[in-house]
Amino acid sequence: MERVTLRIPKQQIEEVEQMVETGEFPNRSEAIRAAVRDMLNEQDGSGTETTNKRTWAKV
Repeated sequence: MERVTLRIPKQQIEEVEQMVETGEFPNRSEAIRAAVRDMLNEQDGSGTETTNKRTWAKV
């Protein structure tokens, strides 16, 4: 596995931390990996975006 460094808005990381605290994910890394998997599956499932908008890219 490779290490990636990224910047995430504080509010979003706090929401990820909340998901870890409630047991939805074991740690932040796994939560972010799940989000990336979902994004890739969304892209892969349709071949192309039908609306040309990335719903997962909201800030």
